[in-house]
Amino acid sequence: MSQFLVKEGIKNQIRKGEKLITTHCCYCGMQCGMHIRVNEKTNKVVGVEPRYDWVLTRGKMCPKGVTAYQTVDHPDRIKRPLIKKNGQFVESSWEEALDLIERKFKEIQSSCGKDAVGVYGGVSMTNEKCYLVGKYARVGLGTRYIDYNGRYCMSSAAGGFNKTLGMDRGSTLPWTELEHSDCFFMSGTNTAECHPTSIQWFWKAKDKGAKLIVADPRETPTARVADVHLDLLPGTDSALANGIMHLLIKHDYVDYQYVEERCNNFAELKEMTAKFTPEVTSKITGVSVEKILKAAHIFGKSPRSVVMFARGVEQQRKGVDNVSLYTSMALLRGQIGKFASGVATFTGQGNGQGGREHGQKADALPGYRKIAVPEHREYIAGVWGIKPEELPMEGVSAYEMFDLMKNKTIRGMHVICSNPVVSSPNINHVTEAMKELDFLVVNDFFLSETAELADVVLPATTWAEDEGTTTNIEGRIIRIRKVVEPLGESKPDWEILKLIAERMGKGKHFQYNEPREIFDELRIASKGGKADYYGVTYEKIDELDGMFWPVPELDHQGTPTVFKEKFATDDGRANLAAIDWEEPAEVPSREFPLWLTTGRVVFHYLSGNQTRRVDFLMEQCPEPYIEIHPELGSAYHLENNERVKISTPRGEMTAPVRFTKAIRNDTLFVPYHWGKELSINQLTNPALDPISRMPEFKVCAVKLEKLAN
Repeated sequence: MSQFLVKEGIKNQIRKGEKLITTHCCYCGMQCGMHIRVNEKTNKVVGVEPRYDWVLTRGKMCPKGVTAYQTVDHPDRIKRPLIKKNGQFVESSWEEALDLIERKFKEIQSSCGKDAVGVYGGVSMTNEKCYLVGKYARVGLGTRYIDYNGRYCMSSAAGGFNKTLGMDRGSTLPWTELEHSDCFFMSGTNTAECHPTSIQWFWKAKDKGAKLIVADPRETPTARVADVHLDLLPGTDSALANGIMHLLIKHDYVDYQYVEERCNNFAELKEMTAKFTPEVTSKITGVSVEKILKAAHIFGKSPRSVVMFARGVEQQRKGVDNVSLYTSMALLRGQIGKFASGVATFTGQGNGQGGREHGQKADALPGYRKIAVPEHREYIAGVWGIKPEELPMEGVSAYEMFDLMKNKTIRGMHVICSNPVVSSPNINHVTEAMKELDFLVVNDFFLSETAELADVVLPATTWAEDEGTTTNIEGRIIRIRKVVEPLGESKPDWEILKLIAERMGKGKHFQYNEPREIFDELRIASKGGKADYYGVTYEKIDELDGMFWPVPELDHQGTPTVFKEKFATDDGRANLAAIDWEEPAEVPSREFPLWLTTGRVVFHYLSGNQTRRVDFLMEQCPEPYIEIHPELGSAYHLENNERVKISTPRGEMTAPVRFTKAIRNDTLFVPYHWGKELSINQLTNPALDPISRMPEFKVCAVKLEKLAN
């Protein structure tokens, strides 16, 4: 590992008896550059240093990244396999745990069929592990039922990009160009808290005169510094985007040459948006006519603009429509494929991009190939050394798998690097469904709420105990480097999957000794696909400090900006979205009169399984809270910090209210990083987008009640 010690310029930070290992953060899609401090005598992680030479984050780190190293040697780490006996976990040997898994999986599949065992993956893993999860499910277990937690994160972005641009890469441009942009139109993202190290790029641009437009029901820290804050009602993004495009057309802000040469459906879009006048748009969204006009004029006049969005837009029943319409705004302006311009989504999980490219999705194979397409099946079957007819057909999405557990179609489940009984909507149903399983295996390094339900828990390694690659928020493939040896008897997920596949009689297809060998197979499997990694090697990643896919040949240097000449559609032209606005699946009523939306806070990550174990982060935000406008609080005779009950048709919870004028007075906001009785996902709506199968986390109707004294 000495060749990965820090570069010239920060050697003075190396303390005697320590070494610094260059890697990246384990949390969000920014994948911030860092150096991990390791005590050379004990070989223990003891601290972290920011990496100032990493081009994307340039030494910036957030509270989570600064403390991430504390999870590696945490006392809560699972160090040996756990088997549940008489309702209690007992430490076991790997041999005993694997014997039990082999016996139970074979019993279930023998009596109920191959598909009776399912796999639920995650995208906080390396590309190598994510790729292997898909292969493990389809070759190692022979099951059609595989999906992953990215279904709750990036699936609507993928659906919208595929629909309009023909390919799902979360950013059409490298983010190092953002400082040269003239305008940012952000919707459904609080990047200042969720991706705080990205803010430097927007500040640089604003220092040069760039404008910031933010659409959000809350006046978040991001919206607070915006030139225009569009305080829309939850679930009205499609109407807002249509209203902006109406004005772009009316005021002749359309790049007609670009649209004529490179886009389809302009006439249909023009007809659809004609009814979305500022007055109509204002009535639907709750945003003032003046703000809508101001935003449209700023965006329409900006030579270089970037449309950006995140889960607030995507985690809706019409999330794909929202993404398609916002992307169409950028297309009307002729911005995609150009310098410092384009469209981008803020990736929530560390490998949210790469983890969805190589086969964890129910309908997907490596390289964004489709499992239902015969030639795609034939190619991947050839890479994997099986017959095409041995490759299972597509299964169902993540949330739909819980329905199949409930009705006993799925009898066994292997959950890998995910915590669905916290991260899913309507978690009371999800928890009940998982309890219906005959056998549950979970890979994790902490005993998550999901792992607590398991029959066997296998101790996985943290990100610092294994090698591999991830693909960041821009589509840049980077290296994660092994810092220390695995704690106790923990093993990396790829090795665990290999061991189980061997027990299931498929060992010949899993002959790997290190992650590099898996990556080399991934390269071949992705070759010729839309997400083509064939020309990527570990050496080239090190040399170039990351590579942007597609990289179709070994001598190719990567593709930082996509769609310069043509789009990835069949005819090479983008498809403008002519889509009407529809109400959310659930709207306020007499019984549930308010809107509820959810999101992150800067101190926690996803289900909180890691960050809730870090003392500093818990001190900053120990429990969920309910943001509420003071006027609404007064109407309910509440005091600031008073505990209240909130409920929806799916569940209820109590939490303290936090008064703030930075939210609409008809909307409540609750962060989602806690489980069990503290989980807001007891209340959220599982209504699914018809294309992405993304649940509608961000919009539902809620009732607020003062607790009796």
